[in-house]
Amino acid sequence: MGEWLDTPLKRAVELNIVKVETRVEIGDARDVICNAAEKMGVDMVVLGSHGYGLIKRAFLGSVSNHCAQNIKCPVLIVKRPKTCATTSIT
Repeated sequence: MGEWLDTPLKRAVELNIVKVETRVEIGDARDVICNAAEKMGVDMVVLGSHGYGLIKRAFLGSVSNHCAQNIKCPVLIVKRPKTCATTSIT
């Protein structure tokens, strides 16, 4: 999990605002995520996105898009933050 998310997520878990569960499953990610969400009766699924372009997505498929279309609860797709250029002021 990215450092930029660690602190808010840890705090939310400590305050019992959210319940976070980590699972390891075997199979096609699209099917495994959709089935796990249904079995667990989750309120929301949060997925990361690689941000592939149109051509790569057409060949590889998009796990997040598939899940957003097939899971019955809300799905939040999070993109990786863009790297900010640092500017030094002299």
